[in-house]
Amino acid sequence: MVNPGGFLRRIAQNLLIDRSRKVHRHGAPEVSFCEERDFAAPPQQEWSMEAADLMSLYEAAVDSMSPRTREVFLMHRVDELTYREIHEHLGISVATVEYHMMKALAHIAQAVDYTR
Repeated sequence: MVNPGGFLRRIAQNLLIDRSRKVHRHGAPEVSFCEERDFAAPPQQEWSMEAADLMSLYEAAVDSMSPRTREVFLMHRVDELTYREIHEHLGISVATVEYHMMKALAHIAQAVDYTR
């Protein structure tokens, strides 16, 4: 799994190294950086908080869906049923399953402000 914190940490370290080199060439004092001391909150903690906030928005969005749309969405995303299996289980057309999935995904995107 990709670790975005590792990439961001490395970018920050490289930027500080570059700044330190420039400062050293011009005779100004160096600026030391200690991740544990200089971060107000560790990145993982911030990402965990953002993930928890996003999950709350997601759960609220799912809870506020119409009953049929929520049922179709959960059958597909949680139970991992295909559109055809949902169609057979609920007795609705595959096109109706697609409609409810598009409606659910649009509702969730709006709720979590995905377009930001």
